[in-house]
Amino acid sequence: MKRWIPLLVFAVLVGFFAKGLFLNPREVPSPFIGKPAPAFSLPLVAIGNTEANAAFSPADMKGKVWLLNVWAPWCVSCRQEHPVLMGLAQSQPVPIVGLNWKDKDREAAQLLAQHGSPYAFVPDDLSGKVGIDYGVTGTPETYVIDKDGIIRMKHIGPIGPEVWKEKFEPKLKELGT
Repeated sequence: MKRWIPLLVFAVLVGFFAKGLFLNPREVPSPFIGKPAPAFSLPLVAIGNTEANAAFSPADMKGKVWLLNVWAPWCVSCRQEHPVLMGLAQSQPVPIVGLNWKDKDREAAQLLAQHGSPYAFVPDDLSGKVGIDYGVTGTPETYVIDKDGIIRMKHIGPIGPEVWKEKFEPKLKELGT
């Protein structure tokens, strides 16, 4: 019996690896789904007529379904998704909050002033702590947060028209937007 144990262990490992080949790497399960969005209060990136010393907290969005889009000026994929977010902001299906993540070179204000801002608010997470609290692994990542402040969905990677139509629209419809 003892001589079959290594073969059994090997077979189990092969099964796990084989299953992994068919998983989508962008579909990372989040332990935050169905839980309250982590609370924070951050200063806003100064864009246009942003008030001095203005801040944002998820509590400001209570009663609304909204998106938290984690982005950074240095992120190439974020720049690719920017036109899609601009279109969404113009059609106003749901407010978008853009968490400016780890912007060490302080480029966000200039970039958004130059290309336009799709965001209702742009909290500045210079240290990256809020991103860590949300389980961010990279940029861009987008969270759908419901009227009660509960995270209902997480998407890793840029939002394109297909992703919006296939993932976000059904979820937003389900949440009554």
